Amino acid sequence: MRMYDIIHKKRNGGELSDEEIDFLVRGCTDESIPDYQLSAFCMAVYFRGMTDRETTALTMAMAKSGDCIDLSGIDGYTVDKHSTGGVGDKTSLIVAPIVAACGGKIAKMSGRGLGHTGGTVDKLEAIPGFGTELTSDEFISQVNNIGLCIVGQSGELAPADKKLYALRDVTATVESIPLIASSIMSKKLAAGSQGIVLDVKTGSGAFMKTAGESETLAKEMVAIGKAAGRKIAAVITNMDIPLGNYIGNSLEVIEAVKTLMGEGESDLTEVCLTLATQMLCFVTDKSEEECRAMAEKAIEDGSALNKLREMITAQGGNAGVADDFSLFKQPKYQIEIRSEKEGFISHTDAEKIGIASVILGAGREKKGDPIDPSAGIILKKKTGDFVEKGQTLAVFHTDDSTKVKDAEKEFFDALTFSDTKPDNQKLIYKIIK
Repeated sequence: MRMYDIIHKKRNGGELSDEEIDFLVRGCTDESIPDYQLSAFCMAVYFRGMTDRETTALTMAMAKSGDCIDLSGIDGYTVDKHSTGGVGDKTSLIVAPIVAACGGKIAKMSGRGLGHTGGTVDKLEAIPGFGTELTSDEFISQVNNIGLCIVGQSGELAPADKKLYALRDVTATVESIPLIASSIMSKKLAAGSQGIVLDVKTGSGAFMKTAGESETLAKEMVAIGKAAGRKIAAVITNMDIPLGNYIGNSLEVIEAVKTLMGEGESDLTEVCLTLATQMLCFVTDKSEEECRAMAEKAIEDGSALNKLREMITAQGGNAGVADDFSLFKQPKYQIEIRSEKEGFISHTDAEKIGIASVILGAGREKKGDPIDPSAGIILKKKTGDFVEKGQTLAVFHTDDSTKVKDAEKEFFDALTFSDTKPDNQKLIYKIIK
């Protein structure tokens, strides 16, 4: 069997056999297939797609390409959450402590930033001293002790996906439903949790630009999860506007803390409570109304924020950041970006906002790029707000003032103004189970 023939077959719209997919995944894992052929395969899939059977076969093969985590040593119901990626999406930092405070067991493996979207591991590593690499025993022990642990994806967990994930990021093949579905679900299945809740983003800042595409992706992932015997739900949420007001690694940790204090923006808080509710339904078998009340109480009584502090301390971080934000690395420059126009912001291209943040140093433009944990953007105005000429739209945080001009251009290109106030956008589109 040759990789050339597999690429050729998929390029021409053919359906790959299970044996061909297994060959591909084995070669990806043991590195016998070079990056340029794997990249060509990803591009062929991007244009030609995959059938449901192919996608499921790819998912299962990648899930089995490395270790499958055994969480049977955890006392309690394990539940995981995953987002398909967005701008300002710090929901894991909020939802996981809420669910853990309510009795769920969160044994979570997360990724790094991909394209214009941030990664949970990058955000956590913005906390001074926080470690995202633990042994399996340390991982299980921490979940048993405090109910919560978030670590980076290990080299042994779905290693084939880890390789393809990095290649997709730098070859413009991220936005492919089969590749996204198989990437997400291979990690989730290998990670071993009994319940899985997916936050499927839709809109300009998401990889899926329309609600229809997002629903297709959600249904595909739910079907894969059910076939593997897991409880699973997918929540389709709006990413046409950045979530919350803070974009960037340490900035998003700060906003997560504020949300757990009950001071979060309404859009971010609502998405987090919706996700936590679905997770708690799996944990408790109670009604959505009861689970929603549990999640709200965990914020009100401070138990969710305390759970975040416990996790930071357990993983070597300085939990004092939850009380003193100056303990984070501070940017050399904080630059106010003022409006050149007057009117209502009628539309925001969230992807361009994310790209502006990457330019400032908050993300990776190519594989292996370093990240500045203090870089990012604080939005002062969002879609639907009225802006006067000269009013502050945002504050850029960066260590490199030479990057501001390019980031500013991307930022202004993201905004559309009008004389009339736009209609309110839907935040939660649909829940698929």
